[in-house]
Amino acid sequence: MKKAIALTMLATAIFATSCVSKKKYVELENQYNDTRSTLSKTQLEKEEIEAKYAKIEERVASYNSKIQSLTDSNNSRLQEIEGVVVSENDKEKMRKALANVDPQELAQAKTLKDSMNLIVSHNLKKNLDNSLVGEGEEDDIKIDIDETVVMITISDKLLFNSGSARVNSKANPLLERLANVINSEPALEVMVEGHTDSQTVKPGAYVKDNWELSVERSTAVIRKLQDDYGVAPEKLIAAGRSSFHPLTENETKEGRATNRRTRIVILPNLDKFLALLSAN
Repeated sequence: MKKAIALTMLATAIFATSCVSKKKYVELENQYNDTRSTLSKTQLEKEEIEAKYAKIEERVASYNSKIQSLTDSNNSRLQEIEGVVVSENDKEKMRKALANVDPQELAQAKTLKDSMNLIVSHNLKKNLDNSLVGEGEEDDIKIDIDETVVMITISDKLLFNSGSARVNSKANPLLERLANVINSEPALEVMVEGHTDSQTVKPGAYVKDNWELSVERSTAVIRKLQDDYGVAPEKLIAAGRSSFHPLTENETKEGRATNRRTRIVILPNLDKFLALLSAN
């Protein structure tokens, strides 16, 4: 009997020990699986970070290579002159361009900016002389340079009817030729000035006075250049001068006709000009 009881107690102890070990095993197995999952996720994140870092390093190396190439190039040495940064290439191209400028005009250039203005003005006036003035318009269009700024004066009769700010259709060929020249020269801005004679506006007219008429005419020309001939609006400036900048007296019919005019002032943009030099 004692022997049977001892065997039963031994069996119970073994069974109890077996149950505890299995529970521990399952717990450890779950912990192991969780650890493997975390490790796998961490490894994936590490690989993604390494891939991104490799791309960044590649881009940095590419930029450094470009910078070094520019630094090593003798033609890319930059120099600041009178507040304008130019390279050796730019200066060489400017020297070649200035060789074509009238020596008398060149003698008036006192600064680097004067020289750059001269180059743009000379090239622009050459293009205007060859393409802007049509047959029969020689007396109604005047092109000249004043302190390296190109100015085109167009008589009133070519653009408008008397007292009107509506552009006459007969002016279309002229404005189209002008737009072609403006569009071919990125390094400039264009101011359109309206000028009137001193006669007062007739009562009941759609405009209040000569100030308004001069601005309306300037704006009408600008809209035509932009809308019909594709001139970029950021290059255009509208201005009205009324009757206060006459070319001659207003006492005669001929004098008033001379003073009624539209003046187109072409202003070289030096920053764009330098960009063009560097691009060529």
